[in-house]
Amino acid sequence: MSWEQFPVYAIASLICWGFGAAFAWREKRPAAVYAFTLVGLATFFAFILGLWISLERPPMRTMGETRLWYSFFLPLAGIITYSRWKYKWILTFSTVLSLVFICINIFKPEIHNKTLMPALQSPWFAPHVIVYMFAYALLGAAAVMAVYLLWIKKKPAEEKEMQLCDNLVNVGLSFMTLGMLFGALWAKEAWGHYWSWDPKETWAAATWIGYLCYIHFRMHRRGEIRVALVGLLVCFVLLQMCWYGINYLPAAQGVSVHTYNLN
Repeated sequence: MSWEQFPVYAIASLICWGFGAAFAWREKRPAAVYAFTLVGLATFFAFILGLWISLERPPMRTMGETRLWYSFFLPLAGIITYSRWKYKWILTFSTVLSLVFICINIFKPEIHNKTLMPALQSPWFAPHVIVYMFAYALLGAAAVMAVYLLWIKKKPAEEKEMQLCDNLVNVGLSFMTLGMLFGALWAKEAWGHYWSWDPKETWAAATWIGYLCYIHFRMHRRGEIRVALVGLLVCFVLLQMCWYGINYLPAAQGVSVHTYNLN
């Protein structure tokens, strides 16, 4: 499997996800929703697995490879959310956002590196990245919902709509916490310590605290919906800094052990 085959698998997956999203708006076709979405996920994962085998390492080092996982986990998070809460729009959102990341990977792949440095050969590295990407997908959905409620919807947000944001953040933060635990175990094995306040780790802690503050704010100030939504977007900005913004900070150049994906 090679990156030259990626557009074929990606387009086939997007077609399936598109049909799944379309059927989600039709009340009497839940079986079609699951069938098309799962076939799309299986097709996309087949490419990831094939690439994994051909590279002889998990495809998680370069930015292009991490976007590959994000493109996969968005529809997965979408179908799980749809299954649990039956939000019709969630599959449309996940498909469109996955399309964006797939297009970036096609036109600006950033996939050049085939080697895996020693620090990334730990068995904790793969679960750390996979769990984090799933958390990012859920928290990304919460951020899009916040944008919709703040600036697109003409009426004030309802409590049931805020419950969607709360549910996504609760589950997303849970997976983020698990990902941080895996990351600490990886760091211990690779560098001899669980946490060193590396620039990446500092932004990860800031992101985790930010979402925790959102949860506590919603518990005690449920009536202040607009403030909560703005806070949710601030948290998402912190998440972007933690994910890839750290690579462009002068303070991290030559210091952070997490800037390897630019090599």
